[in-house]
Amino acid sequence: MIGYIKGKIVEIGVDYIILENNNIGYKLNTSSNTISHMQIGEEKKVFTKMIVREDDISLCGFYSKDEEEMFNLLTSVSKIGTKVGMSILSFATASELNRYIATNDIEALSKAPGVGKKTAQRIVLELKDKIKKVSFEDNTDIVSPAQVKKSNGEDEAVEALIQLGYSKVEAQEAVLFVKQAGMGVEEIIKKSLEYIMKTSMKF
Repeated sequence: MIGYIKGKIVEIGVDYIILENNNIGYKLNTSSNTISHMQIGEEKKVFTKMIVREDDISLCGFYSKDEEEMFNLLTSVSKIGTKVGMSILSFATASELNRYIATNDIEALSKAPGVGKKTAQRIVLELKDKIKKVSFEDNTDIVSPAQVKKSNGEDEAVEALIQLGYSKVEAQEAVLFVKQAGMGVEEIIKKSLEYIMKTSMKF
């Protein structure tokens, strides 16, 4: 299996990057946390996991081993697949998720896209003992949406998407997934619309 790929970032999408190595462009599905560590033209080492299904084979990419390990843990939970796993990792870093699980912080976990109270409870129930065996040293300087109050830009973007006919849940999930530091309201809305269309979350 492919443990990691080292190469140049040639494209960054809403939820993926393309990493070129030996004239081959590998499309890696990623979280927004991983994307925030990438810049086009940079040489990067990206950890990978191959996802094999009956109708598809894809690669997921992670900026750190901690994020990859947390992804593996999350997707081991019943009813949590690749998409929801990536959404959760876009919501918070591996070390933050580790803390939420260890402290039974159901409220924080339930705010992640695609995760309600019941799923959050299941995550804690199934992973609390497992995470005790894993050491997370994710010292990223990213501030997760769970740590800070929404900025005016995020609120305005959510409101704009609602005015366009999307539900509040769809709007909040899209904005939460694509929002990165330094993005203006128009860019957030544009990226959110791309995310909604890509994931077929249409009204």
